[in-house]
Formats: sequence, C-alpha cells, structure tokens
Amino acid sequence: MIEQIGIVGAGTMGNGIAQVCAAAGLPVVMTDISDAALTRGMLVVSNSLERLVNKQKMTDADRQAALARITTTTDTAKFSTCDLVIEAATENEELKVKILKDLCPKLRPQALLATNTSSISITKLAAATDRPDRFIGMHFFNPVPLMALLELIRGLQTSDDTHAKAADFAKRIGKVAITAKNSPGFAVNRILCPMINEAIFALQEGLATAEDIDAGMKLGCNHPIGPLALADMIGLDTMLSVMEVFYQGFNDPKYRPAPLLKEMVAAGHLGRKTGQGFYSYGK
Repeated sequence: MIEQIGIVGAGTMGNGIAQVCAAAGLPVVMTDISDAALTRGMLVVSNSLERLVNKQKMTDADRQAALARITTTTDTAKFSTCDLVIEAATENEELKVKILKDLCPKLRPQALLATNTSSISITKLAAATDRPDRFIGMHFFNPVPLMALLELIRGLQTSDDTHAKAADFAKRIGKVAITAKNSPGFAVNRILCPMINEAIFALQEGLATAEDIDAGMKLGCNHPIGPLALADMIGLDTMLSVMEVFYQGFNDPKYRPAPLLKEMVAAGHLGRKTGQGFYSYGK
C-alpha cells in the first residue's frame, strides 16, 4: 500500500499534489531547494484549503489536519520512509534526470518513483533511475485540487504492479485515471498543445483578436476557457518547451512552435505568472 508520499518541488504543481494527498489523509514530505520556496508553497496550500472551508466543502478541523500532514524540508534524505515519491520540478529534461539520479540512493528499494512531466519520455527518465520497473508518469493537471484527471503514462519498463498501484493511488486521492503509452505529449497534451499553438498562429497572422479567438472556442466548441487564456495559465515558457519536445520527438513540421510564442517567451511575457502574456493581469 502507498501510505506516505514524497514530493519534489513546492511550486504550482508540487504544492497542489501535496494538498490533494494530505486532504485524502496521506502524510506528505515536500522538498524544494530553499526554505523560502517551501514557505510560499505552504502559503498557497493554506489559502486554497481556506477557500474550501469558506465554500463549506471542508471543515476547519479537516483543513488543519491536512496542513499538519505536510512536512517541508530541503533535505531529500527525508524521503527514506516514503512509499511513492513524485518529482514535480520544472519541465526540463536535464534537470529532471539530475533530480531522479540524486533521489534513488535515498529511497527504499521497494519505493515507487513517478514524474509529473507533461511531455518528456517516461522511458528515457526511467532509464536514469535504479528502478525503471517501478517508475511511472503521473501527469496531474493545473490547478491540481480542482482538476479530476490524472494521466498515467507507462514507460517501456513500467511493470503491471507499478501501474496497478498508481491507479489505486489515483482513486485514493479522488482522481480519475486514464492510461497512455509513452509518446511525446502522451494523450491529453498531444491534442491540447498543438491546438493552443494553432491559436497562437491564428493570432500571429491577424486572423482574429485574442479575445475573439478565445470567445469563438468557448462559445463555438463549449470550451470552459479559450486557448490563449489557457496558454497564459499554463505558462508560455512551458508551452514552448512542450512544443519543442513534440517538434524534436516527431520530427514533423506540423508541431513547430509558433514564432509569436517564441517571441513572447524571449520578451519574458510568460502569462499569469509574470503578469503579461496574451492578456495583462495587473501585476
């Protein structure tokens, strides 16, 4: 049974995963490179849980209990008692490989290891570990506490037992799991990110304004949020990284990142997190 969770990274995805695990009754150890990053991550969790209390979706006692289940540390040696460790660092292959290699000697031999990558090869990341059969992709969606989906991705080496335990874990934390094979973007982002990239091409070509593109997709296709607003939420740097993985992985020009996307990232206009993307956010 998976009873204790380790999470690498206290950013948007890491603290969201920590929150849902703690709210489901699982003790969590969350690490990051600095105490300041951990403090910011815990503040996000606390505020998120407070909103649930205000909406009467959680009692204050449950909120306090969930917060008490999360331990923060900069020392990854604290993962030694964890049954599952989830890497949720920045979408950068070189960084993820380094983190995974550093983690392995600190984990119990039977512990499962997962990555929250949205595009990088699970098979390739698994090969960087000492437990490729116990390695799996767990692609959570942002914002983690609100999004029901958990995409499980099997590498070539992932065992049936590992997949089964990951599926049970998904149920335990209240997520609905789908399973995809290892391929750039897996299932969801393989469809979603090229659509967003095409919306950026449409804006770049002056086909319509950002507002009209987003309104068209919301009202004409029943999407809850337009593709350009969604890109701002995801982060344009993350979008560019994903499209570059697609372009290189498939060697197909249909996946080339829109030049406007590259320009926006070069300008530091990364979306909501910087206050400026395809829309302004008043920061």
